[in-house]
Amino acid sequence: MTELDGTWTDESDWSSFTGDSDDDGDAGAPPQPVLAVVGRPNVGKSTLVNRILGRREAVVQDVPGVTRDRVAYDALWNGKKFTVLDTGGWEPDATGLQGAVAAQAELAMAAADVVMLVVDATVGATSTEEAVAKVLRRSKRPVILVANKVDDERLLAETASLWSLGLGEPHPVSGLHGRGSGDLLDVVLSTLPDTPRDTFEAKSGPRRVALVGKPNVGKSSLLNRLTGEDRSVVDPVAGTTVDPVDSLVELDGDVWRFVDTAGLRKRVNFASGAEYYASLRTKAAIESAEVAMVLLDASEPISEQDLRVLTMAVDAGRAIVLAFNKWDLVDEDRRHEMVRELERGLVRVPWAEKVNISALTGRAVRKLAPALRTALESWDTRVPTGRLNSWLSDLIAATPPPVRSGKQPKVLFATQAATRPPTFVLFTTGFLEAGYRRFIERKLREEFGFAGSPVRISVRVREKRGKK
Repeated sequence: MTELDGTWTDESDWSSFTGDSDDDGDAGAPPQPVLAVVGRPNVGKSTLVNRILGRREAVVQDVPGVTRDRVAYDALWNGKKFTVLDTGGWEPDATGLQGAVAAQAELAMAAADVVMLVVDATVGATSTEEAVAKVLRRSKRPVILVANKVDDERLLAETASLWSLGLGEPHPVSGLHGRGSGDLLDVVLSTLPDTPRDTFEAKSGPRRVALVGKPNVGKSSLLNRLTGEDRSVVDPVAGTTVDPVDSLVELDGDVWRFVDTAGLRKRVNFASGAEYYASLRTKAAIESAEVAMVLLDASEPISEQDLRVLTMAVDAGRAIVLAFNKWDLVDEDRRHEMVRELERGLVRVPWAEKVNISALTGRAVRKLAPALRTALESWDTRVPTGRLNSWLSDLIAATPPPVRSGKQPKVLFATQAATRPPTFVLFTTGFLEAGYRRFIERKLREEFGFAGSPVRISVRVREKRGKK
């Protein structure tokens, strides 16, 4: 092997680092028919959705009103794929937060190919179900009537009274125990069309963006601003969003898939109930995204919650865009304070793309798309091995590594082992100090860019011959 000449002869030493995968997502997947699950609060909609999916996706807790937005999940039964829309509880004449939740359910009904109305069999049809049935009969959508919480034979007779809703045969199931769920799914497949009524065509697979931040920082307001509709429930009460809410957004000529997530209030280890599962969903949304758009409240000092969200995005290796929301509330004094806060609080991500916006007024939201493109381009960047080693040879000649235990380590060879995020492996004769690795990273960014993307550097020390 030779030092920094681009000819590393022992490929077994680094071949394990070159496992790139070109994940094109579901760009070529055909559109799927949509099933909307609706009903009044606490009838077990999310529990039934989890049963349909065959996995625990929707946040469930034994209190009414946990689900608030309309949340889409991919489902599969007997080889057929379809989309399930879980919705919040529908209440007629609701106001405030509950009114916004009901509006989301109505939008889901309008967008669906088939509507599943869930009724609590232990309670029977209430005035709310009668009002929903009246709306559904006018909608001209196929409706599947489900009597949930039929956990034993004694409740089967009670389901007959649901014929009075005028929506056809009630199907008794138990979302909790799975009773009758297979028969229900067969009915769903026979009712769903082969292709959705409304399709959204994109030229290529949309890049995935996770909207993350502490509670009440304006994530749902920004998503509504970008989509041009009330896609997420917005309320002054912190913690309104519980489930991740995803939307296709056309921004600056490109289609993006934005995922609105729950605000991280506590550490996952100390959260409980719906908050615990919401934290897990937020973490999963970051890991499944390509870029994390971290929203910060520009009118308030950077908090521990903000730093925790940032750490989660950095540890996941995602490209990062920092959006300072509520910029319309920032005065001159606050701007000077922010400069000092950024120097102290954002020391881990000085490379992140930064945009000052206002979701309320729409200020500068058009600048988000160029920032996202820059971050993703850096995230996908690969540096040719020859160019990398030539540059590194000059850098080390000018600034060699510090001496460790009386010996100066040599860097024999370097390669970029992966993208998404850019990952570099340095093969050396000795350990490189953390400070020197940070120096190399800083110089890498100066030479090759990587704005908006984390850069990972791994060191592999060559052992002496005969030493195990």
